[in-house]
Formats: sequence, structure tokens, C-alpha cells
Amino acid sequence: MATPIEKTEEEWRAVLSPQQFHILRQKGTESKFTGEYDKFFGEGVYKCAGCNTPLYKSTTKFDSGCGWPAFFEGLPGAINRTADPDGRRTEITCAACGGHLGHVFKGEGYKNPTDERHCVNSISIKFLPAN
Repeated sequence: MATPIEKTEEEWRAVLSPQQFHILRQKGTESKFTGEYDKFFGEGVYKCAGCNTPLYKSTTKFDSGCGWPAFFEGLPGAINRTADPDGRRTEITCAACGGHLGHVFKGEGYKNPTDERHCVNSISIKFLPAN
């Protein structure tokens, strides 16, 4: 799937930290309960750490207890979904740069408008506070 922002591996390595490169470009996962946004609930917008595309409003973030930041919906058109090869999970990526964000789960019984949990790596996102 083509993405609007395309860079070589070397170009991504030049602008991302080694941890960001591992998560965003190599589809890694940070350890649970270690990310800076897991228990953070400030008002603002979460952007892709790779390309600064706005992904989530803080009003869609909730405490799922899973150990990673959880959101019940992304901004319209900001996130792509792709079934993992094993068929058990659905990967979510930034629609602008293709960076790996995490996975989305549906039907877990969370009391939110979509009954979804976007389980996102903190390293994949940056928080922009509201004015």
C-alpha cells in the first residue's frame, strides 16, 4: 500500500531515534506499562512520531489497563488497518507515512462509543497540548 510520505530506510534512521525506528518502521512493540502516555491524560492531540500527522484527539483516549495508551477512535482518514497474517489481530498504521502504531481490538466490552481499543505504542506518538 503506497503512502503519501515515502523515505528510504536511511532517511528514516536519520530522523527517528533507534527505538522509534524499531517500533514505527520495523513493527516492534514497547514493553507494557513503560510508555510515557500509558497513564497520561492531558488535553490535546496525539500525532505520529514519524511524520507529525494528527492521529487521535485526547477525548478519545481511555484507561484500558492494558499497559499501552488506548483510544477508541482515530481522526478520520488518519489510520490504516491491516489484518495480521495470523488473522488474530489488526495492525494500525499512520495513513500518511505507514508507521506502525500498534493494533486495534473490537468487541472487548469497553464502555466507549465504538467498542474498540486502539492499543498504541507511546513511542509511535507525540502529544501536542491544547492551547
